[in-house]
Amino acid sequence: MKFCRINLSNTNYTELDSATFLSQFDRDKMFQDLVFIYEAYCRHKRFESVMPLFRSTVFDKNTDVIVYWHNRTPVAFSLIKKYDFKNAESLQFAWDYANPELRLGIASIEHECAHYKNQGFDYLYLGQVHEYKKDFAGYEELGNPYV
Repeated sequence: MKFCRINLSNTNYTELDSATFLSQFDRDKMFQDLVFIYEAYCRHKRFESVMPLFRSTVFDKNTDVIVYWHNRTPVAFSLIKKYDFKNAESLQFAWDYANPELRLGIASIEHECAHYKNQGFDYLYLGQVHEYKKDFAGYEELGNPYV
């Protein structure tokens, strides 16, 4: 298995107006909306096996919850774990796919790159390597320095 990240210094994306960061209070109010989006995402993807959306992950103070809106309705979210002030990881992205023309899977990563770069972060880790991720500016595959 190979992992990848975005070197944010090599990006020039812009933040979306349709994205909001949830406070702890708003996370509680919107938790069921997030679950609904996550379930729709898992159904659409027809995943064979699914981890639950844990409240502890959503409420982790080191995890940003970003909600993406369309016509005043929450349609997608990302969970971004901040490890320190330079490195963050996209733990989970989900959207309801009601409007595929929004291309939220791509738009969300570009937004997150812009936001975390603006916050002074160096890297946004994207988990496993997938072909579509290779198209993002700043894309890097991680090797194994321990072998």
